[in-house]
Amino acid sequence: MTRGIRNNNPGNIDYNPANPWQGQLPMDKAIESRFCRFESPEYGIRALIKLLRTYHNKGCNTVSKMINRWAPPHENTTQNYVNGVANMLGVAPNDPVTPYDKQTAFKLAKAIIQHENGFQPYDDAVFEKAYSLL
Repeated sequence: MTRGIRNNNPGNIDYNPANPWQGQLPMDKAIESRFCRFESPEYGIRALIKLLRTYHNKGCNTVSKMINRWAPPHENTTQNYVNGVANMLGVAPNDPVTPYDKQTAFKLAKAIIQHENGFQPYDDAVFEKAYSLL
């Protein structure tokens, strides 16, 4: 099981004490030293979508800008990540996208989960529940 799936944090969101996410479990460095852990995957997906909306509000309105913020080049092969997400959304990397549109938010989340974990295990009911928590 991948770290993201095990932590119910399929986007692998870094832990930051300034971000007390809904459904977030307390930091326990004996279990996880870097990433958030959530009560359920729905809370992890909720946080993923909320974070994408925050990025969008700060001008990251394309797949390229969002993924460069999400997975910066100093830690990742970001261009491959951008291309994979854009391909899964059926858009060019620099086309405008919005995580405020439910279907686009789901597609973005699913693409990020796929890239972060090597697979995307959640059915649409999990995404619907996550979205209802926004």
